Amino acid sequence: MLKLTRWTIAHRRIVVFSWIVLTVGVLALSQAVGKRSANNFSLPNTDSQRAVDLLQGRFPAQAGDADQIVFRTRAGKLTDASVRAAIAPMLVRIGRLPHVAGVVSPYDAGAKAVSKTGTIGFATVEFDQRANDLPKPAIDRVIATAESVRSSTLQVELGGQAIKQAQQTSLGFATGVGLIAAVLVLLISFGSMLAMGLPIVTALFGLGAGLGVIGLGSHLVDMVDFSSELALMIGLGVGIDYALFIVTRYRDAYRENGGDVKAAVELAMNTAGRAILFAGATVVIALLGMFALGVSFLYGVAIAASLGVLLVLAASLTLLPALLMFTGKRVGRSRRSRSRTREPRAGFWLRWVGLIQRRPALAAVASTVLLLALAAPALGLRLGSSDSGNDPAKQTTRHAYDLLAAGFGSGFNGPLLLAVHLPSAGETAGLARLTTALRHTPGIASVASARLNPGRDTAAISVYPTTSPQSAQTTNLVKRLRGTVLPPLAKATGVTVYVGGATATQVDFAHVLSGKLPLFIGLVVLLSALLLLVVFRSLLIPVQAALMNLLSIAAALGVVQAIFERGWLAGLIGVQPGPIDAFIPVMVFAIVFGLSMDYEVFLVSRIHEEWQHRGDASAAVREGLANTGRVITAAAAVMVVVFASFAAGDDRVLKLFGIAMATAVFLDAIVIRSILMPAVLELFGRRTWAFPSWLDRRLPRLAIEPVIPPAPALEEAA
Repeated sequence: MLKLTRWTIAHRRIVVFSWIVLTVGVLALSQAVGKRSANNFSLPNTDSQRAVDLLQGRFPAQAGDADQIVFRTRAGKLTDASVRAAIAPMLVRIGRLPHVAGVVSPYDAGAKAVSKTGTIGFATVEFDQRANDLPKPAIDRVIATAESVRSSTLQVELGGQAIKQAQQTSLGFATGVGLIAAVLVLLISFGSMLAMGLPIVTALFGLGAGLGVIGLGSHLVDMVDFSSELALMIGLGVGIDYALFIVTRYRDAYRENGGDVKAAVELAMNTAGRAILFAGATVVIALLGMFALGVSFLYGVAIAASLGVLLVLAASLTLLPALLMFTGKRVGRSRRSRSRTREPRAGFWLRWVGLIQRRPALAAVASTVLLLALAAPALGLRLGSSDSGNDPAKQTTRHAYDLLAAGFGSGFNGPLLLAVHLPSAGETAGLARLTTALRHTPGIASVASARLNPGRDTAAISVYPTTSPQSAQTTNLVKRLRGTVLPPLAKATGVTVYVGGATATQVDFAHVLSGKLPLFIGLVVLLSALLLLVVFRSLLIPVQAALMNLLSIAAALGVVQAIFERGWLAGLIGVQPGPIDAFIPVMVFAIVFGLSMDYEVFLVSRIHEEWQHRGDASAAVREGLANTGRVITAAAAVMVVVFASFAAGDDRVLKLFGIAMATAVFLDAIVIRSILMPAVLELFGRRTWAFPSWLDRRLPRLAIEPVIPPAPALEEAA
């Protein structure tokens, strides 16, 4: 690290110029070639994927997603000639649009798509691809064509997976709010516009280069459409954090060495720089751990987020020291630096850690009980997918959901699609028996007539549950159909039946993720613990880090389960009770585990540095927290505000993700790093750094701190 820093300092003009060229160049190139989105959503070895594969191979017209256009007449009935004259030609036009395989009109024989009152009805638009593969312009043309007949007497709304995907909420607003909040937090923390600006500038250069590389990489690796925005959000947070750690350490060194900019930069990079290098590696490990889940659409997310982290890390290790060489004297001589030369040791944090060390057992027990109490609701976590009944009230998907629920029942918002392979072409006797049995199955409101492919050997049957797509009863219905209802019928009739459709796919998605989650968590925790073991030469530190990080994440999931699933305080943020979207625990764990390792490494490396220098375990904890408490809480405050800004939007998933992330980061920085961790280290004392000599000889050495001669106390103890 020191060699890299000295080279960067010596060539600082070249480094700054290179970053400008790199950022502008890759962004321009990425804009020129465009970004390719490939929402490759497949779930191998699941019933829903088998349904898709069967229909794609033998009945392509039914292999895509089916969305609804919902109508409500405010005067008369849908069957009136004037209303029909507006709707029918519009549906014909939609049927001719690109990527539309067919349209089932509410006026078709046997459609059963007009309510008993005659005022609400729906048409089914059958796309030739699944929603995640459809180009947005094709969906937008369907929406525009349908809405063209909307009038004061005819309400027209659209619902379904494709429509919902076309109206996804962007993270741009939340990112802007987060950036402004980060500026304010850093300005309060540093008391200097220049010191505040360096982390922001460094993060933005790293993010700019990262987004350009992600855009180019999308042509080589399938990346879902939100990969760049997620990478932007994560990169903004960690980029500011990394630069903040370095600038803070630089200012401390500058005050202590009498104003030598070069020496202060070298010391900051040789300490905080090493720490963020290791922390960045743990973030990347946590993100790439998503490959262990075996869900293809998460691969691109993991790669994009990892690229974002790597580029902001590179900017912090090269661009930031170069900028400090140009601005170091002004940054080091800020108003706050001049007024308080030993601020960390004279302020709140020294008094706080003293309080913790006087009652370490009480602090450890109280903080653990608090985290366990918050985590308790997570035991009832039900993974699923929130349906359009949770969409913002102003969106057409929400209006369509409400109209369908009022006219037909909530289950019509998420029909199941049964793919049936007949034993031979034209042998439909078993199909009729299957349809009859389904109509008499509890939990099913309606069964549409079977549709046969041209070869008459494959059929598609739409089945409408009595309950909403996100309901636990609907999940149970899917499981019951697959487990007890369909197998005997299939055996008796010789047909092969798979339960598919968007609702069944979400059930399978939740099942796959919940089944792979323990492997994912175990893999990430094990690799991170091994890295900590090698770096800090301590048996306690890896165990402490793993358990405490898991505690903060579990507590965050408990909080969101209580709010979003049980409905506690849900009215304050405008959400309705429902399941926790299946990918949320995965994303929260991957990101929060990486971020919490940032704080872990930064704090422990400072404690370890003091331990090597002093040989006094209590003093090491006291000095380590006193010197890093302010910067860790400032970094956490940036992240909390960035993530909490998501809750201000209308999208339920963004609210869920934002509150989970903000809660986890807050608990990690305030409860874990400020209370539980120093209390535990105080209780263990010198045993914190106990390490078997035989293991020490066999492990490679990865030093985060510069080599410091052992303190006399350590030599005597040895």
